[in-house]
Amino acid sequence: MRPRVLLLNPERTILPKLEFLCSIGVSRSDLSVIVSQNPDLLNRSIKRNLIPHYHILKSILVSDEKVIKCLKRLLKSSIVLSQNDFYANISLLRGLGIPQSSISLLVTFNPSTMCLKAFNFAEGVKKVVQIGFDPSKLQFVRALQVLLGIKQKTWEDKIEAFRRWGLSEEEISSIFRKNPFCMGLSEKNIMCSMNFLVCKMGWQPAAVARVPIVLSYGLETRIKPRCSVIRVLLLKGLIKADVPVSSVMITREKYFLGRLKMTCGAY
Repeated sequence: MRPRVLLLNPERTILPKLEFLCSIGVSRSDLSVIVSQNPDLLNRSIKRNLIPHYHILKSILVSDEKVIKCLKRLLKSSIVLSQNDFYANISLLRGLGIPQSSISLLVTFNPSTMCLKAFNFAEGVKKVVQIGFDPSKLQFVRALQVLLGIKQKTWEDKIEAFRRWGLSEEEISSIFRKNPFCMGLSEKNIMCSMNFLVCKMGWQPAAVARVPIVLSYGLETRIKPRCSVIRVLLLKGLIKADVPVSSVMITREKYFLGRLKMTCGAY
């Protein structure tokens, strides 16, 4: 707890804020988590900060449930929502024809993105458009969320990680277009997964790049266990050596097991 928070008047300063948050639907359990993670919240003005934040979000999200989800994320951080920047960012997205459902999703689950300065936000939007994302698709706001959440140096390091595997600029851009969250992975995770899939399993880097969602799967929890099964089947000659990475990794668990039973049952 911050020392200055202990000096606040409980009845005149703290209680009104807690009562307001409870009145809009924030549960007591959520409230205790919010305050413990960001005690400076109690030092904010209810009239100049909390109430305006609520009304700004309400004007975009409409649903109280979504407003509360978003507000909880904001209140746990030290981010202060600027009305001018927020509305400018919303206006920019609407001007591109981005559906309200996509905007609501971005605001609800990643409000910090919408709180960026309008200039920085616009630069991020410009890059996402240049990469080739369709504003009418949900992938656009997913890409925007990832791009604006990564420092330029970190972004370049991840691009370089893919280059080390001989992937072209277009292949790397395609990875981001197909699965934006791949660029949210750490450089270490990218390299470890690529090393296993390419060096241990023998798939070509370009083959992995065509199904980048594979890189989002846990190396220890999904990739290695499934590949260990495939290697046994290969050694026994039960499957062909050119099995596609997609059929091994993307298939849901029950279908993967079903195919496995059929393969083993045929011999």
